[in-house]
Amino acid sequence: MNIAQHLALIDELCHRPFPAENGPSDVGVSGPGHHVAVLEAADDDEPATRAVTIDQYEKDRDAVYEHLASRWGDTPPYNLQTVLLRTAREEIPAPWVELSARAGVAHLWEVEGTGRWVAVAVADRDASREVQLLALVTEADPP
Repeated sequence: MNIAQHLALIDELCHRPFPAENGPSDVGVSGPGHHVAVLEAADDDEPATRAVTIDQYEKDRDAVYEHLASRWGDTPPYNLQTVLLRTAREEIPAPWVELSARAGVAHLWEVEGTGRWVAVAVADRDASREVQLLALVTEADPP
């Protein structure tokens, strides 16, 4: 996928109905109040190639950010590490728990007029899982 396709998918998810049950979707996974789309994915077991993939996905995330920031405004990076730490002592909405377990930083916007939030992040925390560029669209306010 290219950046234009990523943006088109994010736009579509901002208006797609949420399913009643958690499960796979045509772009990733969806559930009550959220969609998680896998924009890009690579299963690199070799540390050197994994690092190159992470670097490329961070560049792609930042390119998506530039386009969305021109539309919805500049936002500072959202630290998912603090969300992950808070899960031990607070009730955090499911899509944010999953995203914080998989990524350290996200770019985040509230999409005016939709009641939805959009986050774009690189899921690279777990070396045993593939690296993914993710887009989260959710009704749940960020914690």
